[in-house]
Amino acid sequence: MNAFMTNGTIDFLSKLAAKYPAIKLHLMNGASNDLAYYEGKKQAIFQAGRSYEIVVHAGNIFESGYVVMNNIPVTEEGKAILEDSFKKRRQEVEKQAGFQAFRLLKPLNGNTYVVFTQWDSMESYEQWKQSEGFQKAHAKTTPPAYFADRPFVTTYQMVEKE
Repeated sequence: MNAFMTNGTIDFLSKLAAKYPAIKLHLMNGASNDLAYYEGKKQAIFQAGRSYEIVVHAGNIFESGYVVMNNIPVTEEGKAILEDSFKKRRQEVEKQAGFQAFRLLKPLNGNTYVVFTQWDSMESYEQWKQSEGFQKAHAKTTPPAYFADRPFVTTYQMVEKE
């Protein structure tokens, strides 16, 4: 299964959702940009979007919630290591209160993986960050050698359909 996303204004993204009613587009508001996301087997409907293979999948994406995307540039040699580490530790996040969904997204083009998590609220995410499971999963203080560049985080609030 694949995942697809693109950025634009909520007005533009809402028009895309109306144009493709058979596709379950998830619209999100971000601090610096808005985003449309969907999962499926078909080709991307976005002209200027990003496509990913879903490597690890847990939970269901809800129409309401808080989304955190950790964007991790990875070297070619490090891709298998990153994927394996997330396959082994994803159960920690699934146990947390407020958890809704997790996806490890491997880029079909480029080298930046996306670790997608959805929570019922920003507070639940902040509680996860304070948990023992989070501390254990993020114990290393220096980025692994397989990071191609510095990771960055983007956050979104789901836009509920009217």
